[in-house]
Amino acid sequence: MLKYGAPFLYYVDSHSIFRFVQGRDSLWRKHYILTDEADPQWKQVMDDCNIKVTYALSPQAKGKIERPYGWLQDRLVRTCVREDVTDIREAQRVLTHEVSRYNYRQVHSTTQEVPYFRLQRALEEKQSLFREFTVRPPFQSVKDIFCLRVERTVDPYRKISLHNLQLKVNNATPRKRVTLRIYPLNNDISEVRFWCDNTLIDIQRVKNSDLKGVHF
Repeated sequence: MLKYGAPFLYYVDSHSIFRFVQGRDSLWRKHYILTDEADPQWKQVMDDCNIKVTYALSPQAKGKIERPYGWLQDRLVRTCVREDVTDIREAQRVLTHEVSRYNYRQVHSTTQEVPYFRLQRALEEKQSLFREFTVRPPFQSVKDIFCLRVERTVDPYRKISLHNLQLKVNNATPRKRVTLRIYPLNNDISEVRFWCDNTLIDIQRVKNSDLKGVHF
């Protein structure tokens, strides 16, 4: 999104990354949260970016996406066999080349245009629903958007617990609900931004190893 802009809508399948889908109750298990009553992390990011989401109920419904993927997969396998590629790094090189050729050089059989130039023309003629990404208030940074989120209640000592990690939250009010937006800075450290009532109340840094076991 930072490079190409934000789309108007995402058309995705019902994978658990994109959507919470609850199965039927049974004699051994009762469900208390129904489909779409809980939002996965990805869906929460889409909401913060004001991007709509539509769910396809079958692969066939996403034909415009599935057909190019199928074409690339078939071509990748055949090219690797023809060039005797057995190493994953070499296969990645082949895939990168094929994706670049598909996007920038190959004339699409349906539109009779190269995909990249078709998109550029749509942008110039203002016929595209892509828009420049902006951070919407009250958030202050991309760290508040592209992050992991979890909610906790502040205890009487102004502390919250993340699995085995306890953090004292500055400027917090006891028994208030706070949202932790966790942004990985690198492989070792993450920045935790504490939000309460649409206000950023604290920023701390924690080791990624201390976040193991936290359920997001």
